[in-house]
Amino acid sequence: MGLVKSEMFTDQQNEIALYAKVFGHPARVSILQHLFKRDTCVCGDLVNEIGLAQPTISQHLKELKQLGLIKGNVEGTSVCYCIDTENWTKMKQVMNQFLDQDLTKKGDCC
Repeated sequence: MGLVKSEMFTDQQNEIALYAKVFGHPARVSILQHLFKRDTCVCGDLVNEIGLAQPTISQHLKELKQLGLIKGNVEGTSVCYCIDTENWTKMKQVMNQFLDQDLTKKGDCC
């Protein structure tokens, strides 16, 4: 089987797939939930709260930040993370548009 080329798909399809990927791991979902619950920048307590190793948390934070769902600010020797509200709103709009598609049922097609 050949590699899937992202150029074969629209920008919107690629964007939706990236969002789906980021939500495809429970650790990233947990990190986002924790950031929303705290509603403030979170520095070092994610390891204690989530229970995963520091390198694992760092990798998940990196993926969330690359996609723009979170942002980080350097405070002393640590980086504090919070939800990027502008990008979160954009992601919700894209995903809602995709998820709100309705099937027009014209009988049992399968």
